[in-house]
Amino acid sequence: MALTPITPRRVVITGIGAITPIGNTIDALWDSLENGKSGISNITHFDTSEFPVHIAGEVKDFDPTLCIERKEARHMDLYSQYAVTSSVQAIEDSKINFDNCDRDRIGVIIGSGIGGMNTSENQHSLLMKRGPRRISPFYIPMLISDIAAGLVSIRYQLRGPNYATTSACATSAHALGVAMKTIRYNDADVIIAGGSEAPITNMGLGGFCSLKALSTRNDAPEIASRPFDLKRDGFIMAEGAGIMVLEELEHAKARGAHIYGELAGAGFTGDGHHITAPAEDGNGAIRAMKIAVKDAGLELSDIDYINAHGTSTQLNDKSETAAIKVAFGEHASKLAVSSTKSMHGHMLGAAGSVEAITALLAIEKGIIPPTINYEFLDPDCDLDITPNIAVKKTVNAAISNNFGFGGHNASLVIKRYS
Repeated sequence: MALTPITPRRVVITGIGAITPIGNTIDALWDSLENGKSGISNITHFDTSEFPVHIAGEVKDFDPTLCIERKEARHMDLYSQYAVTSSVQAIEDSKINFDNCDRDRIGVIIGSGIGGMNTSENQHSLLMKRGPRRISPFYIPMLISDIAAGLVSIRYQLRGPNYATTSACATSAHALGVAMKTIRYNDADVIIAGGSEAPITNMGLGGFCSLKALSTRNDAPEIASRPFDLKRDGFIMAEGAGIMVLEELEHAKARGAHIYGELAGAGFTGDGHHITAPAEDGNGAIRAMKIAVKDAGLELSDIDYINAHGTSTQLNDKSETAAIKVAFGEHASKLAVSSTKSMHGHMLGAAGSVEAITALLAIEKGIIPPTINYEFLDPDCDLDITPNIAVKKTVNAAISNNFGFGGHNASLVIKRYS
């Protein structure tokens, strides 16, 4: 007997939330993006005097008790607090009433590249000073990178697919893409998806310093992150979270939801090349973008904007530029490109979801956020990277790129809903 093929279902975005170095609400985030405001400053979480790097993109004025009970918050790592808070924002923004939905068909996929680094360091310090009996019984639940998804699921009694993705800087792009495919092929109707990270700790900073991957422009934090600029000298660590409510189109329409846009395509590839360096020919990135566009049912010429991975490292920015030029051919010169990491820094496992939200808002608002701190042309980075000032532009379809240590590549296509 012949099997009936599954008709792919359309997946739309009906709610968004974010905690970032440039704003702890979507409105504040967009205001900073549109106006080119930097969130990079001197680190305040701990004393950096013995480190070669003293700057990062810290979240400012964050109060978890605005939506998490104080006792519960004490038993969460900072990355989980960011994840839960931004999930609450996104769910409230979506105006979804879970009592009117089948909770067995609503899932949570929230990734983290590292998980509870603050908890791990604090508990290790207790072990060294006071012995193993002082280790908290909450240590493991606070540490593990899947617990943020679990906490959101528990809070709302959501019983659909529930897990985390972990793929370094591609983590939350993978979370969104996998969530899209899960809804598309009828394994869920709604998924709360994205990523969260809180890596600005002694070990986190020290590790990236040892890799010599970070900018050392300590005397001028606001201009240290400069993607595609000739004098870029490394990326800026950052923290935060970004969450989307993804929903099957008919499910969203039936409840009268506001639809921001459609998550239409995802392309996942691997470099098979090196643990930290991108493949010089950009092959993995090229294939990820092409796969994502095909998955969205579009042509490469339909893409108007790329929110680039754009880390402000020598290798990444050069290889991503080359990959875009190869993938898009003549159309590459017509693309608007920008790296908003120039403003908020690199949020590692949360980068993909925050930048996908940025691409979505660029479509909705008709504005390309800039790449700030651009001063010196690099001949190897010669795309239109929207230097310094936001540009008005009609955007019908956009790509958000994220590439992670280990050779993980993820490209998402978001398009205008129609």
